[in-house]
Amino acid sequence: MALKDLRDYVRLLESKGQLKRVAAPVDPKLEIGEIADRVSKANGPALLFENPVDRESGRAYGMPVLINAMGSYDRMAWALGVDAETGTWRDLDAKAQELMDLLPLDMPASMKDKLSVLMSLKDVAGAGAKEIKQGKAPCQEVVWRGDDVDLARLPVLTTWPGDGGPFVTLPLVVTSDPKGKLNVGMYRLQVFDSKTTGLHIHEHHDGAKNLRAWKREGVSRVPVSVALGADPVTIFAATAPVPPMIDEYLFSGILRGESVEVVKCLTNDLLVPAHAEIVLEGWCDLDETRWEGPFGDHTGYYSLADDFPVFHVEAVTMRKDAIYPTTIVGPPPMEDCYLGKATERLFLPVIRALMPEVIDYDLPLEGVFHNCAIFQIKKEFAGQAFRVMNFAWSMGQMMFTKFVIVVDEDVDCHDYSQVAWRCFNNVDPSRDVLISKGPLDRLDHSSNYESFGFKMGIDATRPIPGEGHEREWPESLEMSPEIRKRVDEMWGELGLG
Repeated sequence: MALKDLRDYVRLLESKGQLKRVAAPVDPKLEIGEIADRVSKANGPALLFENPVDRESGRAYGMPVLINAMGSYDRMAWALGVDAETGTWRDLDAKAQELMDLLPLDMPASMKDKLSVLMSLKDVAGAGAKEIKQGKAPCQEVVWRGDDVDLARLPVLTTWPGDGGPFVTLPLVVTSDPKGKLNVGMYRLQVFDSKTTGLHIHEHHDGAKNLRAWKREGVSRVPVSVALGADPVTIFAATAPVPPMIDEYLFSGILRGESVEVVKCLTNDLLVPAHAEIVLEGWCDLDETRWEGPFGDHTGYYSLADDFPVFHVEAVTMRKDAIYPTTIVGPPPMEDCYLGKATERLFLPVIRALMPEVIDYDLPLEGVFHNCAIFQIKKEFAGQAFRVMNFAWSMGQMMFTKFVIVVDEDVDCHDYSQVAWRCFNNVDPSRDVLISKGPLDRLDHSSNYESFGFKMGIDATRPIPGEGHEREWPESLEMSPEIRKRVDEMWGELGLG
């Protein structure tokens, strides 16, 4: 059975000894961030701060703060439905194949027909969001309107000393296009004052496409709602590169094996997770922007301040005894790294379906999602590594990848020592390096231009005829299987540990 809400997940973590309750008073301004950073770097547990306080005023928030909830390989796997008793992180590969098996290999070309085929499949059609009656949802047990709306009452974190202010860092931002197709994305919100925040939404994101679609229709005031603390699969879905023919609620329902319950907001028609902890309802004026940032980001550097849309909060609804969920990003490893690694595992079958030569791939934590991808391939023809590079740059959010490295099938792409050995020894820069250019992630500060710049592909595979290497290629060193087996058998007698 799928985890119904964040509280189910908290109970699971506590039962597994993976949650630490902190009773001491701790300030959301910098203190919680520093504690979470230390715990994350030490591969520590999820943290529930039960008594967050504003040290300057002495005010207690009266709302616990949950952080680092998905900050390990095991916790991330459990969050996505891997059996917490018997499963392991690698079981995500099997879950990924289950997802892929739902999709027919002869999908039609048009997006409309693809959606029709998908929704005709029993396992998919039954996974769509299930709407429950307004006012009956747990997330609407408490309602703030008018003067009661005050974002300062929420324990929003300021995580780094150079941040422009407190930021909501784990929001599910719900928008729609003019036809009503929903998108759920994760875009940070800088709290400006009691009723407004920034909406840090990049031009490549689907939420930004929705806002542009409304603007083309001549509409400037667009409804936006933000859910905090849905079930963990739906939180993940907001970060995942979901195929455009389905929305994030449907993707979450497929992954959970159970529909996501949603409810219509009180002040607009957007649907939010019914079991969310907190919901912010409001709107954006598409003609209004405000200076947002800087912000200590997952690159390990401050992302620069710039103008972004403003989110006006009209109402806040929440559960009784709500939990405030958050995360901290910064130099890896941190919680967001494990969200990225889950995406790597779950979308491996999609990558293989599009590029059959791919055996496996790895997105290094240090690459922070968009800076590096390593592909392990079965090479069969000249130039194949370059095909993989170019294909990778053409696929959805992988278009942002700044470095693509391709290795042979006998190289473990998850072993960075093996990969580096091949790069440093096999690569001739004049033959094996491809410089390209195209879209980059907006957070890439190294590029000469914002959101656009150069990329590099490295072919670290062994050259084959037709690739320009005419000399003899040496064999790599490897002991014979017979000697390895013999030494394995005598190892216990050698006293070498």
